[in-house]
Amino acid sequence: MKYYCIGIKGSGMATLACLLHDLGHTVSGYDDTKEWKFTQEGLDQRNIVIYNDASFIPDSDTIFTCSKAFSENHPEIRKMLELGVEKKAYNGILGDLTNQFQTISISGTHGKTTTSSLVSHILNSTYGCNYFIGDGTGYANKENEYFVIESDEFNRHFLAYHPTYSIITNIELEHTECYKDIEDIIKTFEQFSKNTKKGLIVCGDNENIRKIQFDKEVIFYGFHEENNVIAKNIELTKEGSNFDIYMNGSFYGHFEIPLFGNHMILNTLACVTICDKLGIEKDKIHELLLTFQNAKRRFQEEIIGDTVIIDDYAHHPTEIKVTLEAARQKYPERELVVLFKPNTYSRTGAFLKEFASALNIADKAYLTEIDCNREKASDYPGISSKIILDQLRNGEMIDETSIDKLLKHKNAIVCFMSCASISHLKEIYEELLKQK
Repeated sequence: MKYYCIGIKGSGMATLACLLHDLGHTVSGYDDTKEWKFTQEGLDQRNIVIYNDASFIPDSDTIFTCSKAFSENHPEIRKMLELGVEKKAYNGILGDLTNQFQTISISGTHGKTTTSSLVSHILNSTYGCNYFIGDGTGYANKENEYFVIESDEFNRHFLAYHPTYSIITNIELEHTECYKDIEDIIKTFEQFSKNTKKGLIVCGDNENIRKIQFDKEVIFYGFHEENNVIAKNIELTKEGSNFDIYMNGSFYGHFEIPLFGNHMILNTLACVTICDKLGIEKDKIHELLLTFQNAKRRFQEEIIGDTVIIDDYAHHPTEIKVTLEAARQKYPERELVVLFKPNTYSRTGAFLKEFASALNIADKAYLTEIDCNREKASDYPGISSKIILDQLRNGEMIDETSIDKLLKHKNAIVCFMSCASISHLKEIYEELLKQK
């Protein structure tokens, strides 16, 4: 088959393109963005052609798919439709793939990417597996039995999937542009659970998950005693996190992970539980966890001089909170600075107080203007970064012309956070640091 992926530099679309290529299909794509993005690393490795103009000519057997960030009126989409090219939904293609393998589908408002990366790291190092990670990382081999897929609830995408096992890390209000309230989200996750063939592994500490009426085997994990899989005797250090795992009341093992924050312990519990379910020995799980390297743009660190730069995809208040707390865990004596680029007007308006509370964990917070490619500012009057700024204890606006403000923070931890493109700001700052 021949696939043309419009919006191919998007994290999900880039990953899908890599999988299709690995499974023997001919893949190319289009994107408005000409600048290099971290999501295209796998595309470049596979020599997948990316167009930035209207020069692609489809063959008669081409199938095209497109990102939801692209309007139906986008010239490239209109061209494909006018030429009569078959269109298939992005999540529909992924849904077909989930039926071809023993699929472990990993969902939740937060923690999907890291948990998917943990599970695929261990499965790929033992049985071998295909994987779809939302940071643009994907790999497939027709001979593999297992497929680990990060499963996004945005626009109910994951309802097209048919996994063998599913993990739900948590459920919170999110994507307010496509869900009317938290009950709408819970019902959608409940439907997702019903699409799962064998069983689910879910965070029992999350009250919204506890509201789901599960119709098949479910294993609850967390810190609370009513769960089946529990982390106890937790020690958070500058080197990582240590804890004991108990399964159904019995001691299972002691684990150490090179990750920071209680949220990473929860992600690890989900990973250990599914790997144990699939028959991997606990000593092997322990060994492989020690070699785990987190996904792209998930607490990625770089040191320049006396400054530690952390790049993270955090864009929801809960994600900002736990990431800043993790930075405090690893670097308790240092000044903590955050630069945050809000991504959507709807999310900014819905979580104003929560954003301010999370950002106030830092000693200093910088905000850029909202960067959104799927919403119009005119549809959200009065919503801007300033409404967050007004509630910050020590906040300030920043942009590419004033990034040198960060230079006054000596021996600091500087966190760049957004799901929007923030790499150019980080690159300008890094260059200024190198020139010092």
